[in-house]
Amino acid sequence: MKTNLSSILFSIAIVVAAFVLGNAVIHRNRPQGTVNVTGLGEQNFTSDLIVWEGNFSRESKDLKSAYADLERDRSAVTQYLQSKGIPADQLVFNAVTTLPIYQQNYTASGNYAGQTFTGYQLSQTLVIESKEVEKVEKVSREITELLNQGITFYSQPPRYYYTQLESLKLEMVAKATEDGRIRAERIAENSKAKLGDLITANMGIFQITGQNSGEDYSWGGTFNTSAKNKTASITMKLVFEVD
Repeated sequence: MKTNLSSILFSIAIVVAAFVLGNAVIHRNRPQGTVNVTGLGEQNFTSDLIVWEGNFSRESKDLKSAYADLERDRSAVTQYLQSKGIPADQLVFNAVTTLPIYQQNYTASGNYAGQTFTGYQLSQTLVIESKEVEKVEKVSREITELLNQGITFYSQPPRYYYTQLESLKLEMVAKATEDGRIRAERIAENSKAKLGDLITANMGIFQITGQNSGEDYSWGGTFNTSAKNKTASITMKLVFEVD
């Protein structure tokens, strides 16, 4: 009786072992299925910081006279901007630049005959950084009014920035990841498969372009500063298991 029972148990053990071993071989030889997708996250936003630069200059044969004229211009520029509502602590005047001016001389035959000193050019740059974007933007367009005071002020196009860029980038990563998962789920569904765990996730280049600008994307990342209204975008390359 014991001998028969042992034989039965031994036979069952062999069958179970064969099943387990065979199943392991099947799963071992079965290729691991994956799906590769690229998710996109986009967000429109409006800049909340403006940086505007301009410069003015004076010329004179006498250095002291040129500096006095430049000081008067600086005072007039300060008064004008304050009258437009720009606080004094936002007006940053850089150091005065002094440049000697020479006249190039040529003979009647066109040969170079040296140069003659004609005076000095003194110039100064003004930089305004403010969160009052619309106000500074308006002033940058109206600054030519200083011409009526005899001041030649050269205005540069404003540059626009966003102070919450890091938070925005995190939102874009979340959106791009979710977009990628949705794409992967649809691929798996259409293939009659089941989407598994995320294997790898690689972040692409963070891009900032002007809204409706038609700017080209750059492999190193585009960072637009000329447009007040911008579009941020980022891609996520994801690899999922598929069962």
